Amino acid sequence: MEFRWPASHEEIDRIRRERLRVAVQRALQAPFYRERLRGVDPDRLEDPAVWSRIPLLTKDELRALPSEQFYSGFCLPPPERAVEHWRSGGVTGRPLFYPRSTIDMYWGLLAFRRAWPLIGAGPQDCVHISFPLGIHPVGHLYARTAEELGIGTVWCGAGSNTPSLTQLDLLRELKPTIWAGMPSYALHLANLAEANGIDLAQGSVRKLIVAAEPLSAAKRAKLERMWGAEVFDHFGMTEGSFVAGESALHDGLHVWSDLFHVEVVDERSGQPVPEGEIGALVVTPLWNNTITPFLRWSSGDLVSLRRAPAADRGGGKGAPAPWSLFPLLRHARRTVGFFKVRGINVNHPELEDLIYSDPEVQDFKAEACTLDTGLDELRLLVEIRRGARFDAVAARLRAACARTFELTPQVVLLESGSLGREFEASVKAARFVDRRG
Repeated sequence: MEFRWPASHEEIDRIRRERLRVAVQRALQAPFYRERLRGVDPDRLEDPAVWSRIPLLTKDELRALPSEQFYSGFCLPPPERAVEHWRSGGVTGRPLFYPRSTIDMYWGLLAFRRAWPLIGAGPQDCVHISFPLGIHPVGHLYARTAEELGIGTVWCGAGSNTPSLTQLDLLRELKPTIWAGMPSYALHLANLAEANGIDLAQGSVRKLIVAAEPLSAAKRAKLERMWGAEVFDHFGMTEGSFVAGESALHDGLHVWSDLFHVEVVDERSGQPVPEGEIGALVVTPLWNNTITPFLRWSSGDLVSLRRAPAADRGGGKGAPAPWSLFPLLRHARRTVGFFKVRGINVNHPELEDLIYSDPEVQDFKAEACTLDTGLDELRLLVEIRRGARFDAVAARLRAACARTFELTPQVVLLESGSLGREFEASVKAARFVDRRG
């Protein structure tokens, strides 16, 4: 099976140079880019001053285009070349649907195919897939590439595709060794299993692939404890494909830098940050851009990037694994991830870590609300373990928030499983909701 692993850093650099030129030449064919690329010479892209002239591209800019203008002005003709349409991710705003050609699909599937050797999966495994199976492509792409490699598949989809209790039955009956889905749904299944007297940690699943949502250290620890399984964090985007993932070393996410040109820039200046420092993630697909010519796509993530410091010996017979060549990305947080309540910034990942650090909290949702008095309030809606005392949990959460954010929230008890049922109907769980106006 074809993986097209590059043989050296020099080969990756050569591919990047050649394909960036092709990416810009393709973009120049789209009316959307004619003014944006004025003065950009495709033969001088190695000059940082030339490359930086290309403005960062955001989802809001594309959403602002009427549908007809998006397909005729941004996308490259003819539209009949499209064999699939990929729905953009996210929980807010108008979704976009990106056409994909046969060539785009070849490279998109190649990126996903690499996900399996990266975690040490092979024909001995079976994967239970709980990513949504609909117009959003991620679940289909994991399933199709797993089957190409002889890995068994159970195409369940999210809870809106296959009811969660049925998924628990299938986990017990079919005994998959890998589970793949969003971390919030993995938590929901674990909570539901516990409520029904099922101990997933004693089950057959030994590896979890999670993606499509940020994975905090507290959430990872909770998943590993409840499932008794090793968690692998993956990262991708419908504007590209599967972009980066963890190996068994768990020292960061290996970025397929032969398929995507990845930059980390200062949020304000747009200039590159030093290696290892946190900045905004900017991605340019090098190959799957025959219809959607994304250049310098600002994904809305804060990350750091560095070269892999040591060879991963996952390549067999002591040889370095082919992914050892690729740089390592660490996800810091989403750039838009905070509430401002009574003048205080409440960072979503920090709040999530705080809540999941309490072992008696099963699941939660956070809301920013306005009281009848006109004051803003932070409200935490929580589900707790069976047998836990809500008053004690609420007191701990209020105290922890007061210490961390100098803000005391209202804590509301929810019936176990209610958040999971709510989240099942969404492509991504809307765990943080601003209800003010």
